Amino acid sequence: MSRTPKAIDQLPPATLAAIEKLGADLAVARLRRKESLASWAKRMGVSISTLQRLEAGDPTISVGIVASALWLMSRDGAIAELAAPANDRGALELEVREAEELGRARARASQEARIRATVNKTRGDDNALR
Repeated sequence: MSRTPKAIDQLPPATLAAIEKLGADLAVARLRRKESLASWAKRMGVSISTLQRLEAGDPTISVGIVASALWLMSRDGAIAELAAPANDRGALELEVREAEELGRARARASQEARIRATVNKTRGDDNALR
């Protein structure tokens, strides 16, 4: 008996639900095209049982098999956008926070430089008066 990889066991419920929905959507796409399990599996190059697992939302199905199903639907182009840096909100939010912190640090440094300049100018004026 094979064990489920730890990474699969740790998937959040929302992610598992999304994978199940993807599988169900792939089944609907196949049925709308009036394709049997056997013909679709043959076109994908997988067994019928693998296709059934895919359509059931089995999270252990390889990304290559998912890509093959998407290709049959002419939806494989969407794969390129899944993890595109421009769509990575977490990284974008981190970059914004880092930029804000840098901006605050630069503003503090600028303010400190102005204060030092003012103090030095005042000291210079005091020395000139002596």
